[in-house]
Amino acid sequence: MILMGDRGIPDGYRFMHGYSGHTMKLLNKNNDWVYAQFHMKSKQGVKFLTQEESGEKGPDYAQKDLFESIEKGDFPSWDLCIQTMTPNEAEDLWAQQKINVFDLTHVWPQKQFPLRKIGEFTLNENVKNFFAEVEQIAFNPAHMIPGIEPSADPVLQSRLFSYPDTHRHRIGVNYQQLPVNAPVVPYKMANFQRDGPIAFYNQGSRPNYISSIQPIKFRSRTIDLNKAHGHFTGEAVTFLSEIREEDFNAPRVLWEKVFDDGAKERFIKNVSGHMSTVTEDEIIKRQIAIFREVSEDLASRLEKSTGIKGYDGISGLSFNGTHNGMAKNEKHHPANGVSNSVTFSGCESNGAPIPGTHNTALLAH
Repeated sequence: MILMGDRGIPDGYRFMHGYSGHTMKLLNKNNDWVYAQFHMKSKQGVKFLTQEESGEKGPDYAQKDLFESIEKGDFPSWDLCIQTMTPNEAEDLWAQQKINVFDLTHVWPQKQFPLRKIGEFTLNENVKNFFAEVEQIAFNPAHMIPGIEPSADPVLQSRLFSYPDTHRHRIGVNYQQLPVNAPVVPYKMANFQRDGPIAFYNQGSRPNYISSIQPIKFRSRTIDLNKAHGHFTGEAVTFLSEIREEDFNAPRVLWEKVFDDGAKERFIKNVSGHMSTVTEDEIIKRQIAIFREVSEDLASRLEKSTGIKGYDGISGLSFNGTHNGMAKNEKHHPANGVSNSVTFSGCESNGAPIPGTHNTALLAH
């Protein structure tokens, strides 16, 4: 809904907020940690383009706007803010409000977990060589500075592996040795990776293993890994998420409390416009059924705009790739139409931390 709403086409990079999306962990010098969400709030405010306005802009409009703004000294800035939550609060949040901190689509209530400004950043210099500094740059969520760690968010966990794999394929196995991707430190990084194309720094004759003949020294750890790592009381299971009523809470708030009348009209126009290119009515009926779980008003508006009556909701539908936790008939519950007579890959908490999930006794030591 954010994509098809006003925020879906920001008026350039300067006038948009940024978010980590995934839940991270912040670790202090005492080895205590909390869950965290990062927010980058634009000091320029937020602006958007309508679909009609965007059609009048070139494909490089946002990039050109940012470049020219920096060139003339009008440097854009953002406030860096965080929300934090303890492990126990995360368990209570699911138990009491069905908000899952490991679900990328669930929103942390700011009244309960207020934004706190911890810094700001300004873009004050354009690149000198586009290919070297932009085309070859490799962002990776696994590249974390000390004090920031990943949570058990399953999508984040998969990205920790998939992003560097993508860079090895796109740029090359030694992409981290390129100046734009190398750490900015007063010493050379050492590891056990060797060879491959474009190995600028192959670490001389040092063995690519821990050698007893040529011993190396390790820096003393500054964190207690037993406390820093997540400790969970549970089992490793084959798990597939399912659609549940709580998944529609955040979209419902967006529609009912965030979108004003104009934003709602533009949203309906955007969605129905794309639906007009769909040749199978069944697809539109199913999508309207999903929107009906968000709001009857939203679904009715789409029906009026498209001229197609959608289903009354998703309780009578089956899905591929996800279980339907709102199905009235058990045959519609399992994903992909499979039988759950042998095994059902659902999880009671849908992957959320529940009371007792975190090993608080260990974390307290």
